[in-house]
Amino acid sequence: EGGKFFVSGRTKLIGALVVIVALVGVVGGAFWYFFIRDDAPAEVSLDAAIDALATREAGNEAANDSTEARTGREGLDGQWALASEGDSFVGYRVNEELASIGFTTAVGRTRSVTVDVTIADGVLQSAKVEADMTRLQSDSAMRDRALSNQALETSRFPTATFELTSPVELPDGLANGEAVTLSITGNLTLHGVTREITVPVEAQFVDNYLVAVGSIDIVFADYDIQPPRAASVVSVEDHGVMELQLTLSRAS
Repeated sequence: EGGKFFVSGRTKLIGALVVIVALVGVVGGAFWYFFIRDDAPAEVSLDAAIDALATREAGNEAANDSTEARTGREGLDGQWALASEGDSFVGYRVNEELASIGFTTAVGRTRSVTVDVTIADGVLQSAKVEADMTRLQSDSAMRDRALSNQALETSRFPTATFELTSPVELPDGLANGEAVTLSITGNLTLHGVTREITVPVEAQFVDNYLVAVGSIDIVFADYDIQPPRAASVVSVEDHGVMELQLTLSRAS
């Protein structure tokens, strides 16, 4: 009888341990899901931008059909502006460490953007991108509010702009639908400071839309940006990535 009791007790103990381990796993998984996991939006990519255009264009198939397709080196000549189709934005990507959470990537984006581009004789002659920084949104409303008077200080510097300073000859393949990589040099005005930068950009001409994505590392000190301060913020890197995703259509 004593042996049976011992075996039964041991079985119950093992069962209890299994339940405890399972509970720890569930609780640990829930903690990771809600507090630690890094589910920041993916970095910009040309494929993702084109997919976003295809998804939105599917519901409006005639959106750009009235524009006759053009080919050849001069096929892109004209004025271009931000299209209503696609998913266009300008934003930031910064690594940070938060108390009780750990390392994560903060991503904020504004879709309040205006674009004015001129192409003539197969050359990008002028380009200006203007972003409303007060409309930046991340996964944290608290972070977004803090940026109004810290770091980017969007209440003092509500607009960021990039303006082309050197014309760029466009590859022949761009007008024929090939994906190309360009180096675009211009003045970036951020946080009230203007500096010349060269942004690597990927672009493709798709169904009469010009799709472009680009990203570049920005050192905060170059633009007099001080890292944000908060009890929940342990540390923030001294640099971050500025990224853009633009879908353009002909303005003329």
